[in-house]
Amino acid sequence: MSEPAAPQPAPAEPSEAGPSEADAPIVLVEIAERTATITLNRPHQRNSLSSALIRELRQVVRAVEADDGVDVIVLTGADPAFCAGLDLKELGAGGSALADTGATGESTRGERGALPACTKPVIGAVNGAAITGGFELALACDFLVASERARFADTHARVGIQPGWGLTVLLPQAIGLRRAREMSATGNFLDAPTALAWGLVNHVVPHDDLLRFAHGLAADIASNDQLGVRRIFATYDEGSLAAGGDAWEVEARVAGEWQGEGIDPAEIERRRQQIVDRGRSQL
Repeated sequence: MSEPAAPQPAPAEPSEAGPSEADAPIVLVEIAERTATITLNRPHQRNSLSSALIRELRQVVRAVEADDGVDVIVLTGADPAFCAGLDLKELGAGGSALADTGATGESTRGERGALPACTKPVIGAVNGAAITGGFELALACDFLVASERARFADTHARVGIQPGWGLTVLLPQAIGLRRAREMSATGNFLDAPTALAWGLVNHVVPHDDLLRFAHGLAADIASNDQLGVRRIFATYDEGSLAAGGDAWEVEARVAGEWQGEGIDPAEIERRRQQIVDRGRSQL
């Protein structure tokens, strides 16, 4: 999974693709030893979620879910980021990325954000910043392994949109309600050691060891009875939905109503630049 040659990216969320990126696949997939490694591959946009990337990611996940030669999925991003969230340039220009997130007022229980329903374990290998929609993408994984360079932030309130991919359900499950409220209210970044202490991630490893470590866990999973693994995971899902399933409908309804009132592209772009500047000061 080599990164295409291209000029060095700017330190903030750039808006223009590098010259070679237009020709490169925006999602990479490699299958080895019963593990599919899926890599978001828009490094010059910090792997931000354009409409095209969301569609391609869903297609790839569905394909490996249907592949009998795959037992485990590892999801990561091309350095330097895991995923910077929605492509705010596309959104600020009046693009359709927001509509593709599922934040339309309909239940997102079947598809958790950009990830389709999947019976196979998904390990998130968080190699860098996971912000807002990218943070929700990480939360949609079954568990997380973080590079020492990983950072997490919920900037929905800074952008002026509402979460529609289950953040208000999954984040409190991971770190507790009070900490989740702090992250959403402040928009502050959480570093890897704090994410480990708070229970957001299972492991923090040196950056260069991230995929090796994640693949080691994947091999451990693949060595088990796969029908048993999938039934246990389904039981986890059923149990969580029995207690808090209505929360998914609440979030979907609120997001649909909020976004349905209209998005001002100019205001989104103004806030995007504020978030970029603030992120520079915190990372």
